[in-house]
Amino acid sequence: MSKKKLDELGVSAFCESMAMMVQSGIQTDEAVALLQSEHRGGGVLEQGLAGMKTRVEQGGTLAAAMQAAGIFPDYAVRMVEAGESSGRLEDVLFRLARYYAEQKNISEKLRSAVTYPAAMLVLIIAVLTVMLTMVLPSFRAVYDRLTGSLAASSYAYIRWAGVFCAVALAVMAVLACGLVIGLLLWNNGRRASVESFLARFPRCRGILDTSALFRFTSAAGTFLASGAMQDEAVARSIPMVEYAPLEEKLRRCQARMEEGHSLAQAAYDEELFEPVYGRMLLAGERSGGLEHVLGRLTGLLEDSCAGQVDRLVEIVSPALSGVLMVTIGLTLISVMLPLVGMMNSIG
Repeated sequence: MSKKKLDELGVSAFCESMAMMVQSGIQTDEAVALLQSEHRGGGVLEQGLAGMKTRVEQGGTLAAAMQAAGIFPDYAVRMVEAGESSGRLEDVLFRLARYYAEQKNISEKLRSAVTYPAAMLVLIIAVLTVMLTMVLPSFRAVYDRLTGSLAASSYAYIRWAGVFCAVALAVMAVLACGLVIGLLLWNNGRRASVESFLARFPRCRGILDTSALFRFTSAAGTFLASGAMQDEAVARSIPMVEYAPLEEKLRRCQARMEEGHSLAQAAYDEELFEPVYGRMLLAGERSGGLEHVLGRLTGLLEDSCAGQVDRLVEIVSPALSGVLMVTIGLTLISVMLPLVGMMNSIG
């Protein structure tokens, strides 16, 4: 069994390929065999397909083969199992392909939102370090060799430049340490702690809320497409959210559904979505198109999340660039003004 999991793009490609072959009438064992014959590079998917081919040829289900391969997310395995039991495997596979492709897109957006500011922080820290350890000391050494009141008065500029650079460097170092600590906590199972801290900032909270809603609508729509009832779809979608504030709202929705309310009505009463989205869900449920509306909401939420990430990057990146330019500019002015004064006095 392979210990390494497929990434979102790999899962999406697998599900789409399987869905197209199932749609064309190819049996599951034949579809897996065809995929296995097309992939002989020895990668994660290739190793997993080799074991899956044996299992499905022995009469096992696709979900059982995926689980035994150990390269697929648990969510994908559960959804394929539900699709096979309900006879809607094709629809479920297509939905899974879209879901993981959209997840990949959002992950890339979030990664870029962290990578560029992190690179800017490293650049700023490097520049400020050079200014404090090389540029300013060099000018101090020049002025130390000068005599007279002009040289004495010029030290005020350099002292202030040194203080400003030191303060800016300390702030940037704190931000960089916070970013590193956050990434370490995120990668070591402390995601909830990081999200709790980020939720204190309105723009970050908006991104977290929207991405969590995206995961819920996508999962709920897929469960409904597999033939699950509304209450079952909500109950099985909650673990997919992985965001405590939304999970609390969903459990309240679940409690309302146990009292006899529909999914759309419970979501509207608990203000799970924005009012316009809530009305869309109500209208879709009344017209019998709840799955379609959930799919539409998933696309809208993906676009909204991507837009919020882009706007955050547009704010953070110029701010960091501004800090860099202001720091360098003030430092250069502070060390050049005495030289200008000397030249004027000599002239």
